[in-house]
Amino acid sequence: MNPYLDVRPEIAAALAAKKPVVALESTVIAHGLPRPHNLETAIRMEAAIRENVAVPATIGLLHGRLVVGLTREEIELLANTDSVAKASRRDLSLLLSTHKPGATTVAATMVIAHLAGIRVFATGGIGGVHRGVEDSLDISADLTELARTPVAVVCAGAKIILDLPRTLELLETLGVPVVGYGTNEFPAFYVRESGCRVEARVDSPDQAARLMKLQWELGLSAGIVFGNPPPAAVALPRAEAESLIEAALDAADSAGIQGKAVTPFLLSELSKHSGGRSIETNMSLLVENARLAALICRSFSALA
Repeated sequence: MNPYLDVRPEIAAALAAKKPVVALESTVIAHGLPRPHNLETAIRMEAAIRENVAVPATIGLLHGRLVVGLTREEIELLANTDSVAKASRRDLSLLLSTHKPGATTVAATMVIAHLAGIRVFATGGIGGVHRGVEDSLDISADLTELARTPVAVVCAGAKIILDLPRTLELLETLGVPVVGYGTNEFPAFYVRESGCRVEARVDSPDQAARLMKLQWELGLSAGIVFGNPPPAAVALPRAEAESLIEAALDAADSAGIQGKAVTPFLLSELSKHSGGRSIETNMSLLVENARLAALICRSFSALA
């Protein structure tokens, strides 16, 4: 076990007994959703996993430790503190050395989940290649992490604010399987259809679990992306979402927003100009992805 890793007793016991454990990130709590929706969603995600007979393991950085299985009080701390750092892979050692609290991105959550022996992770949407990458070279570390860390990520595809065709092209280059769950199209976070087809599809947790088993029994190091479309009742129409994105990108450019600040700024603009509907979609898809991840994790545990 890594000397900087704290796996809480419930999680450690479940892993030792080969019971299903689903990792959850904490950036969505500290940076992805406004208060009080962030805390409400974190609690609902954990509840959805427990309702489907798996154990939730929310991951974060506290007191110089990589913590797997944040308590309710620790989740509340991340949800209500303004100074929580956004932690990707490159930030982990820096934050541990300063003992600053950190909320883990997809990339960092995958790293820590793998260290703990967790194979399934639920999130909202992965990062990817940003629009205008030819000028900015802005590519999320999530993609390279998916190429080297054998964790299955259940998500609503990638955020529609990204360049989705280039994101999928890079994932192919990196050898990362991208699989539609009940769909032939890569989901676009708020939107069910992106216009980008996927090469593979599964329609049940058992099929997803068998694919995971084959991937890693082959000795391949990459994770797997399972793209689960957002619930139809709350998904945004594609044309409307694209219009909102273009306006948000213009606003970010005018304000000189760059780097890590881009995504939260764009999501805030989308919420404001959609009348809050994007937040409802975000919350719903996060809970649905947690539920599906629990089912896939149960099937995968049964194969072990």
